[in-house]
Amino acid sequence: MPNNFINFDQFSQNDLQGIIDRAILLKKEHQSGLINETLKNKTLAMIFDKSSTRTRVSFEAGMTQLGGQSLFLSEKDIQLGRGEPITDSAIVISSMVDAIMLRMSSHEDIVEFSKHSSKPVINALSDESHPCQILA
Repeated sequence: MPNNFINFDQFSQNDLQGIIDRAILLKKEHQSGLINETLKNKTLAMIFDKSSTRTRVSFEAGMTQLGGQSLFLSEKDIQLGRGEPITDSAIVISSMVDAIMLRMSSHEDIVEFSKHSSKPVINALSDESHPCQILA
């Protein structure tokens, strides 16, 4: 299974079914009060150039429920689009966190970021794809 989650076409039907089955199991466990710390001591950077309450809350809640933490970075907090090359941002940010979620206007920016990131990249929305919403 690929490390990045950019588009559905990179996954087999079995991969996608496995993701859905695992999500259903985790949700049931959480609802029953089971403490799951699968992501303990893990940090997710959430980079938004398009704000979204539901996306932010769902990713933050998921990280917290699994024992991890998240960092919210809006377009005001980072230099993407204001002179800092996406390559540099990908290298630096990925050196400090365990995974990166991007909700960006440009699909090409997400693809470019993922090429230079040393950590998994999740596409939370682009102008071409919204894979997390489809899974929800």
